[in-house]
Amino acid sequence: MHIESGALASTPKVPPGKSNGPRARFFVFAGFMTDLIAKAATDRRIAEIITPVIEDLGFELVRVRLMTGKDSILQIMAQRPDGGIEVDDCATISTAVSAVLDVEDPITEAYTLEVSSPGIDRPLTRLKDFDLWAGYEAKLETTELVDGRRRFKGDLAGTEGDEVLITIEEHGEEITIGLKFDWLSDAKLILTDELIRDVLRKRKDAGQIDEAQYDEVETIIDGDEE
Repeated sequence: MHIESGALASTPKVPPGKSNGPRARFFVFAGFMTDLIAKAATDRRIAEIITPVIEDLGFELVRVRLMTGKDSILQIMAQRPDGGIEVDDCATISTAVSAVLDVEDPITEAYTLEVSSPGIDRPLTRLKDFDLWAGYEAKLETTELVDGRRRFKGDLAGTEGDEVLITIEEHGEEITIGLKFDWLSDAKLILTDELIRDVLRKRKDAGQIDEAQYDEVETIIDGDEE
């Protein structure tokens, strides 16, 4: 059985929409929008437009990135509050988001819209993500130097107030440090055997892996076949 790291729905070459009708208006409190969810000004504008649409469908926005170039791509990551999402869900979000973006028209050039799950080695963009994935290995980067460094790699240890806790190795010893959430410019889980095993086990227990679609399913955990 082949397991993809995340669900994906793609709508190729969405042209910039032009509408003479009334324009929809959306309001988002700026304090809830972090650089980890949307970095550039265009990303933030898009996030303000699509967040109410995604939330009305019962999902959460994880990250939005407009990657410009020869072929521009608007990448949207979303999930259910429980963390799951299926390909059909991505297609539903894609249809709804396409409609509102055609009205609001925040992107001037043609682009491909991609709606996907965060994947197994997912980005960590909300403070709650660091509690949900405590115990797993991650890479964090800060905007400014912290004790002479910007990159930190170690096991997440949850949060304390507005700080993200991570256990790192320093001079041969493990220490747990706190980094202000607002200091982070990037944060992502590291793909490890433990992470893959635990995520697939949770998906299987939740019925998100349909074994009826396969002639034979083998689950191998720590070298043991189930």
